[in-house]
Amino acid sequence: MKLSQSSLTQIEKAIEEAISKYHGCEETIVTDIHLQAHPESGELLLFDDDDNQLAAITIDEWTNYDGDDFYTDVERVLSTLLNNMKTAGDLDKLALMKPYSFVLVDDDKETIAELLLMDDDTLLLNDELLKGLDEELDTFLKDLLEK
Repeated sequence: MKLSQSSLTQIEKAIEEAISKYHGCEETIVTDIHLQAHPESGELLLFDDDDNQLAAITIDEWTNYDGDDFYTDVERVLSTLLNNMKTAGDLDKLALMKPYSFVLVDDDKETIAELLLMDDDTLLLNDELLKGLDEELDTFLKDLLEK
């Protein structure tokens, strides 16, 4: 799924609107910010832990989506956008106690994917990070057993 620059900007502004509620206030305990995408309506809703709606937008490209991998594509887009925002420092000044996550959820608020974990000490494992791990562990074990 290829989104227009306008749609990407809309999503970023919705995330900024959602997190703006956590600027300049006392430190808040929020474990997750939920992003809920609806393929039928094209809506993207953002909620806090207590199901309070933080922001909502409609993405036109999502209303016409015919594929079977909607959530996979949405996960890729949102994860990339959130990581770009993190790299740019947009998420650094939030008054949220770490760790907290941005998660993609379905209509029943069940987690589909963790998009971004904000924590100073934790690293999320992903496919890219795990590439070649089996071979490295096999080599390590072989070397260990030979000694």
